[in-house]
Amino acid sequence: MPFAALTYDIKAGYEKELAEIFGSFRRVGSADVAAERDMPSTRILSTAVFLRDSTMVRVIEYEGDLQEVARHMATQPGVQEVERRLAPYLSRPRDTSTTEGFIATFNRSLLPCLTQISVRG
Repeated sequence: MPFAALTYDIKAGYEKELAEIFGSFRRVGSADVAAERDMPSTRILSTAVFLRDSTMVRVIEYEGDLQEVARHMATQPGVQEVERRLAPYLSRPRDTSTTEGFIATFNRSLLPCLTQISVRG
């Protein structure tokens, strides 16, 4: 399954506050992403958030279409709440208040994958 990694430029020194934001994250009801077009099933399999100094990274394991993952995340109340609560801690603002803005920010924040290895069948 592929992974995607997204960066967040944050102000250093707010580890506790950021941990609280993600500690109370409201999960989505299903891993399945409702596709807008007739395409193979897309699912979010797992996520993780990492933080060091002024860089935070969210890793997403998924199957299917990454743009459908972005579109799905843009509409989730829990993701919208996290984005709103993160705003005061960002060193570079993120335009995530609309679906289009969220997807554009998602794509700008993507890190290129250099390698991926898995032993799972």
